[in-house]
Amino acid sequence: MFFNLEKKDTATSARAGTIETAHGKIETPIFMPVGTQGSVKAISPADLNDIGAQIILGNTYHLYLRPGMELVARAGGLQKFAAWYKPILTDSGGFQIFSLAELNKITEAGMKFQSHIDGSYHFFTPELVVQIQRQLGSDIMMVLDQCIGYPCELDQAAKANEITIQWARRGLEEFHRTESIHGYEQYLFGIVQGSIYPEIRRQSAVALMENDFHGFAIGGLSVGEPKAAMYEMTGVCTELLPETKPRYLMGVGKPEDLLTGISLGVDMFDCVLPTRNGRNGTVFTPDGALVIKNAKYREDFSPIDENCNCYCCRTFTRAYIRHLFQAQEILALRLASLHNLTFYLKLMRDARQAIIDGNFANWRRAFLSRYQSSKETDGGTGDF
Repeated sequence: MFFNLEKKDTATSARAGTIETAHGKIETPIFMPVGTQGSVKAISPADLNDIGAQIILGNTYHLYLRPGMELVARAGGLQKFAAWYKPILTDSGGFQIFSLAELNKITEAGMKFQSHIDGSYHFFTPELVVQIQRQLGSDIMMVLDQCIGYPCELDQAAKANEITIQWARRGLEEFHRTESIHGYEQYLFGIVQGSIYPEIRRQSAVALMENDFHGFAIGGLSVGEPKAAMYEMTGVCTELLPETKPRYLMGVGKPEDLLTGISLGVDMFDCVLPTRNGRNGTVFTPDGALVIKNAKYREDFSPIDENCNCYCCRTFTRAYIRHLFQAQEILALRLASLHNLTFYLKLMRDARQAIIDGNFANWRRAFLSRYQSSKETDGGTGDF
């Protein structure tokens, strides 16, 4: 069985489960470090193994442009190419093409876009995106979708969703028409769209559920909409999506967003925020996010988090990490990113255990009460 639901929280919609893939088992809820180009920035596969990462995320758009899916296929797939032998999920590239709005054109046939690297033109169809991910060999593949920004009119959201549903069906047909070229099972997720309009979100989810996708993603959120709307749309989707399949909230987010998503029934998350914020000098602790570059840490000889077991916290002080940032030493980027990913992964493990123990609502309330008591920083947006 691809997904096994193990425990549901009685006070919320939180759930604990397992996803089985050819490259290992994933315990949910789970956070996936983002390795857009086949590498989590500043972090090695050995680091990821040490901190307990179970799955990472790659991106079809970027890997297609560089180094090219043919080369990755010849290397034996993305796991062998990147020396990461655990599960990998690849996004379809739809969001990246959306973010380069001035360089793309979308029709019912597919997406025409201009490479941000060399200006060359390319055309993604739902079928080609599946073929690329077959060559990459990712365990979990995503269909091509049209992400739409915020704000947008209802008719714009409806039209984008119609295209997304058509593309999802075409992608699924191509998935069934083809086979894995690397000798192991791959899985395909559909993506629910609809911006902040509940009626379109429901239409999207119902239409996708008529097809035999292995799981479902919730896309088109965390693109500038109010946080309350993001939570509302997530709940609209999880209320409809089947309990027997995993649910993935794409591109979210801050620790409080992850815990809210879990309480609404989400199983999987990804976001660049822990590594990007780390590289910019913001680190996460149970007492809130700290800007480690601030002068107040110049003579602080305690670790970032005395209860954290990551290499950074076991070995170095806040004063030293601040010094590295001030001196613009590359090591600062690695250590802060390593700590932040450790924090995020432990947050997921603790949430899972609280669900299994039947205490998730109380645990979440206590965590957020402590975490949100700090006013130093809100943890950033992940957009800088």
